[in-house]
Amino acid sequence: MASFLQRLVDPRTNFLARMHMKSVSNRLRRYGLRYDDLYDPLYDLDIKESLNRLPREIVDARNQRLKRAMDLSMKHEYLPADLQAVQTPFRSYLQDMLALVKRERAEREALGALPLYQRTIP
Repeated sequence: MASFLQRLVDPRTNFLARMHMKSVSNRLRRYGLRYDDLYDPLYDLDIKESLNRLPREIVDARNQRLKRAMDLSMKHEYLPADLQAVQTPFRSYLQDMLALVKRERAEREALGALPLYQRTIP
């Protein structure tokens, strides 16, 4: 069953998944964003921890991309075509660290240790 679902969402084998990926890629290119920029650190504490562990240059570049995208959105504009052509929306910078943080959290839970961070309601 899992292999069927993987084939269903794999852009290499499913036409609709390929069209969806192309659509997402075009929308991200218009604003100069990467797919990993869409993760919200306030929504998931694993993402927040992953961003804290990344080098400062990568996080600063992420923040600059987000600021540029908000500015373009407020002005109802897109990046110029020559800048859109050099964008890499699916180059990941967060996934490896996020996987490491999730493995560490799962290991801590399996050992019965207290979590490093807990969600609190403000």
